[in-house]
Amino acid sequence: MSNQITKDVDRGQAGVAASPWTDQGTVARMVGTGRSILQVLGRHGAYILVSAGIFALPLVYLTVQAFKPYTEFLRNPTGPPSTWTATNFADAWQQGDFARQLVNSLVYASVPTAVSILLGVFLAFPIARGYFKRTNLLYGLFVFSGFLPVGLIPLFIEAQALGLYNSMVGYVVMNSLVGAGFFFFVGYIRTIPRERDEAAAMDGCGYFRFILTIIIPEMKPALAAFGVFGFVAAWNNMILPLVMLADEDLWPVTRGLYSFLGENVQNWALISAGIIIVAGPVVFVFVLAQRYLVEGVAGGAVAGGQAVAARSAR
Repeated sequence: MSNQITKDVDRGQAGVAASPWTDQGTVARMVGTGRSILQVLGRHGAYILVSAGIFALPLVYLTVQAFKPYTEFLRNPTGPPSTWTATNFADAWQQGDFARQLVNSLVYASVPTAVSILLGVFLAFPIARGYFKRTNLLYGLFVFSGFLPVGLIPLFIEAQALGLYNSMVGYVVMNSLVGAGFFFFVGYIRTIPRERDEAAAMDGCGYFRFILTIIIPEMKPALAAFGVFGFVAAWNNMILPLVMLADEDLWPVTRGLYSFLGENVQNWALISAGIIIVAGPVVFVFVLAQRYLVEGVAGGAVAGGQAVAARSAR
């Protein structure tokens, strides 16, 4: 009996000695690996903090100056205000007439973006599927046209000839005929299996119903990503409203903010408050759609890579 107990104790000691958690070399390697990981994370964390600080510094400076009285800004244009006041925001809201211009900008940014998304999907689907001849040539022509500069003078003449000049409807129509989403959607649609097209056709699903009920739900990340980019681009557009909209009642917020700049004197504290008011909705959209934006960009990159690999395999 005692011999059996001695053997069990010896086996237990051997098992303990053989355990990787008690081996000094293994523990040392694990500790070294953990330190290396912490060092790498520390370096990357420092890089992220420095990059975030560089990008956030102008926004912080702008926000601080917006709460500073104009006379104090003239005395100390870089330091924090000694007296914090929100008067600049009220003055900017009234002087820029942002109550009406925010509504105009919301219409100019949301309606053309929605129309561009819908038209882009219907245009990208037959080209991605190759339902007619020379789709690659047509796709190349669209890509080439994207590198051409916008001709403001021909666009201005065309708008006057068609009765679209100085009109909210005309401005929305001109902004809606933008094919930027088309390039983003072609690669995404190519990753959707063709078997779904055949199954839908066998079930009697029509062309428009198939795109609206099957293709578009599959493209939610891509649509959300392009929606954010399109909304921001339309919201920040200033050249086109400067040329196409002469009536102050039709101005967007960017055109109203441009009127803050005087010929000889600029109230930079008031301009800072106006910039924050104009940028607020864009920041809010980014915060709400941040997850969809990342998924859409990552999904579009993967979709494009898969499409290229599939075509190369052929």
